[in-house]
Amino acid sequence: QVQLVESGGGLVQAGGSLRLSCAASGRIISINAMGWYRQAPGKERELVAAMTSGGSTNYGDPVKGRFTMSRDSAKRAVYLQMTSLLPEDTAVYYCNFKGVRSQISAPSMGDYWGQGTQVTVSS
Repeated sequence: QVQLVESGGGLVQAGGSLRLSCAASGRIISINAMGWYRQAPGKERELVAAMTSGGSTNYGDPVKGRFTMSRDSAKRAVYLQMTSLLPEDTAVYYCNFKGVRSQISAPSMGDYWGQGTQVTVSS
């Protein structure tokens, strides 16, 4: 069974920084893509950052230039470094792994979500 566990959320003042982590457990063979999403109260979930298996990244317009997504392939982990945080960045942040093939599920693939971590930016 594949599980994603997130950490690193919290309360920070505007202009501050936070680093989110997401680590996958389970006997994973491959991952097609990874991403970070967020959902603020009353709003739809939106893409924050995404990374392909080759390492190419793209970012949502609201976070470009402020957030950086990285990974540690050996640890099956992804990170989101958030700087110059704004009150409008307040949301629950979720990590997502797409096209995951594990030793149990192969050849089938699945998509998995983390449990979410709250980020609150005060003005």
